[in-house]
Amino acid sequence: MYPLIRFAREVVAARRAPRLPPLGIHVSTHRCWPWDLDPWIELNNGRTLTLYDLGRIPMAIRLGITDTLRARGWGFTVAGNSVRYRRRIRAMQRFTQVSRMLGWDERFLYMEQSMWTRGDCANHMLLRVAIVGGQRAGIVPPADFMAAMGHPEASPPLPDWVLAWVEADARRPWPPRIGDLGDDRTDDLPA
Repeated sequence: MYPLIRFAREVVAARRAPRLPPLGIHVSTHRCWPWDLDPWIELNNGRTLTLYDLGRIPMAIRLGITDTLRARGWGFTVAGNSVRYRRRIRAMQRFTQVSRMLGWDERFLYMEQSMWTRGDCANHMLLRVAIVGGQRAGIVPPADFMAAMGHPEASPPLPDWVLAWVEADARRPWPPRIGDLGDDRTDDLPA
């Protein structure tokens, strides 16, 4: 189940917090509750992605992203991500989440989020977000979106590791070539 009560609490706090500049950092503190756990009594990897919403959406509120989206009838959708897990977050453990926008290119906004416990990074996510128009309007160019937010300047240079991820993802076949496995496991799958 989606953590609606926690999400509502974070949204209310974000609305009361000071506005952030376009590349500002949003920091929030959370706890790993029993319903966030996997069988090994640590934060479930799928739940990690859900809990990242508790940082990303409030960050978007503080940056003015949600106001701009609402005013223009646009949407905000995750278009890809990569997560690196390094430390466990255990039951009832508090953790700090750090969320920020890194920059943009001609199609996407790039953001990073991380969870920290006792001064160590537990996990780190790179994601790209697309701003989408109304019914069937497609992707809104990030430069147009940033200008609508009152930030017409060019993006800062994206870090090399982000550019490498973008390039690697562009080489990934889409749709996946399931039939290339070369065995009978694919008999019931589309060609």
